[in-house]
Amino acid sequence: MAKTLSTRHLIGIKNINADDIQLIFETADNFKDVINRPIKKVPSLRDITVANLFFESSTRTRVSFELAERRLSADIVNFAASSSSVSKGETLLDTVKNILAMKVDMVVMRHPAPGACVFLADRIPANIVNAGDGTHEHPTQALLDAFSLREKFGDLQGKKIAIIGDILHSRVALSNVFCLRKLGAHVRVCGPPTLIPKHYGELGVSVSHNIQETLEWCDAANVLRIQLERQNINFFPSLREYHQFFGITRERLERLDKEIVIMHPGPINRGVEISSDVADGPHSIILDQVENGVAVRMAVLYLLAAQGA
Repeated sequence: MAKTLSTRHLIGIKNINADDIQLIFETADNFKDVINRPIKKVPSLRDITVANLFFESSTRTRVSFELAERRLSADIVNFAASSSSVSKGETLLDTVKNILAMKVDMVVMRHPAPGACVFLADRIPANIVNAGDGTHEHPTQALLDAFSLREKFGDLQGKKIAIIGDILHSRVALSNVFCLRKLGAHVRVCGPPTLIPKHYGELGVSVSHNIQETLEWCDAANVLRIQLERQNINFFPSLREYHQFFGITRERLERLDKEIVIMHPGPINRGVEISSDVADGPHSIILDQVENGVAVRMAVLYLLAAQGA
């Protein structure tokens, strides 16, 4: 097992290999021990400055990254586009160059444009971590999802993982497909035909529009939020009808002859893609995902910092 990542940036899961993923997981195991002890801080990133650049609204991801950075003793610069010169017409590159002139070592960025992190990585010396670019990738979410499944199952080789819901508008889905397949899992996407892009059949995954059959097939179901804010047309008749045909409910789970693991990257639309009794039920690892997110992001930041800029 290599002790360093094969890349200076975490742009997407597509750009890293299985050894990188295993190294991140092993490092996250250690950091999970750290965040569960009375003193939750280590000096690993002391004298490293991290800029969090969020050009889209975020709560969970932004807070998780900031907490990971504080646990590693990094200096933090938080940036919100709504209160910046971007709103006055400044370009992304000029904004970032100005921040780097303040001697920032790493940039964590969420941006609505797919490929924004690639654009920056080619032009600035700092390490880049993609915190979500448009509907393209969200690599740390996929890593924490797979890390949570690894805690539950051990090895993911041969496990059957279903990704259910709004695949079309999701950056989580694509990163999960890449990550799970690199770890040897079988992946199926399920949802209305209007919410599954045609090219997913070319990614080595199976495609289904039958929710009950998919639940019977899988060992774990990762349920995605219906992203109404990204939908400028109606992709299904109503939220009530979506829940009726694709919602994960206790009744659907009780029809199975086995128990499956339930996941959700959040935020949850309760009563739409998942019912409250399932989200809060004994088979849900949703809160484990949140806790693991801090440990995984600590691992990513630590390993990239070790690469240097």
